[in-house]
Amino acid sequence: MSNQTEATVEGWFSGRLPDDWFTGPPSVVTDRDEILVVGTLAEPDYPQGADEASTGAARRARVQRFREDTREQRMRIADEAETRTGRKVAWGARCGDEEKIFTALAVPVMTRLRMRERQTLDTLVGAGVARSRSEALAWCVRLVRDHEAEWIDQLRDALVAVEQARATGPKPTG
Repeated sequence: MSNQTEATVEGWFSGRLPDDWFTGPPSVVTDRDEILVVGTLAEPDYPQGADEASTGAARRARVQRFREDTREQRMRIADEAETRTGRKVAWGARCGDEEKIFTALAVPVMTRLRMRERQTLDTLVGAGVARSRSEALAWCVRLVRDHEAEWIDQLRDALVAVEQARATGPKPTG
């Protein structure tokens, strides 16, 4: 499964995870370093007349219980997936509008920046927006992701089309 598509990885997790963990198939998102598996948990039974605060607390408790009760089994499944794919596995759960990612990689990324880009990062640090250049750069990436999501999605779709074209194209002969 090391070079397989996101759909294949998603299918493997759907088949491998216990049926009673989530209310439907989990969301499985991959990149070259990590696989993130997030499932939806069943809503708790709320007390009659529960307000927003108690509903939120019940949902957060449901997610926390899932995290604690499934830890060993999730680790075993992650080990299997890591052996198959060469990528680390991160986990999360959602219940209603509460979502918690339990484990996720923070991968260092090397970059070379010219003075103007470094000055931008230093301004963000100096203004207290970020504590370091690294944190400022991550802030900039999140800003692009949040405000240019449609454009980023178009780029991702184009990359998927390129991968599909490569997969179905002619194969070189030996």
